Amino acid sequence: MATNQHSLLRQWNMLRLIPRSPQKISAAELRERLSAADFPVTKRTVERDLNELAAVFPLVVDDRERPFGWSWERNAASFDLPGLTLPEALTLALVEQHLGNQLPPDAIDALQPHFRSARLALSAAGGAAPSKDWLGKVRSVPPHQPMMAPRVDAGCQRTVYQALMEGRQLRLHYRKRDATSETVYEAVHPLAVVQRGGVIYLVCMFADYEDVRTLALHRIVQAEARYDAARSKPDFDIDAYIGSGVFGVLTGGMVELRAVFTRAAGEHLHETPLTPDQMVSVDPEGRLHLSATVPVTRALVWWLLGFGDGVVVQEPAALRDEIAGIAMRMAQAYTPASMTRG
Repeated sequence: MATNQHSLLRQWNMLRLIPRSPQKISAAELRERLSAADFPVTKRTVERDLNELAAVFPLVVDDRERPFGWSWERNAASFDLPGLTLPEALTLALVEQHLGNQLPPDAIDALQPHFRSARLALSAAGGAAPSKDWLGKVRSVPPHQPMMAPRVDAGCQRTVYQALMEGRQLRLHYRKRDATSETVYEAVHPLAVVQRGGVIYLVCMFADYEDVRTLALHRIVQAEARYDAARSKPDFDIDAYIGSGVFGVLTGGMVELRAVFTRAAGEHLHETPLTPDQMVSVDPEGRLHLSATVPVTRALVWWLLGFGDGVVVQEPAALRDEIAGIAMRMAQAYTPASMTRG
């Protein structure tokens, strides 16, 4: 292999071995890793390569103490060969749009250069690349009235996510809804993070208590990660916790829901079942009779009310009475006399 080709491959591998700031690597460490990759060189050659590469690429050196440490600038674009294909750039753009609140802050930081590279690749593609238009042709639409997400303090979110990832306790200043002052939780043990719509919740335990609680992330006004290790809950299962209905605002236990839907209101149940044990039968008049085991939540009540007169709840009796009462009060609120008083 020609000398210039060998040097090019060595320098390319060297660039891939240099970490992003604030991490750093010394020339001696680079020489060892290059040697392990079948590029035996002297430390002096590595130092010469680094100085040459720094004139072209956004490399920085920490010369405050020896050995000097080399890094990519923190905000430098990602470096790799071959370049991003359009499908890869498209995937990264979608990840940035939809998973921004679900990835740990360190992961988002590490991906930022890749996100920028993806944007550049899509921008450079111009109108000649049909796949670039995908971002303008695909949307995720919630099955309910969309709401604006509450503002979350970025510093608090980073601290909470970091403590969750590292298994550390938190000290939180929390403002409850309609409260005029903050509540301080000295020892919060994070268990999980759940996003429901635009709201992010911290699932946790307080102090020495074993019951699982939820805190809305946008109500945390100050967060401090403690050095103490967080307690775990061996029997905690995030999927089971979500399945219990707590994020639908739990108001009761599990019940067998029996309801009759008009065809127009209930036809979707064939393709999008309410629960795994759902049973649907169709009577001679075309109405759908639903049976499913569900937790009693406010979300269930809102879902049923959303069908208006397209559904009639039969059981449980308490749920039927609740919805009947709401319907009666709504009818009274819309009478001419009530409208006049309003």
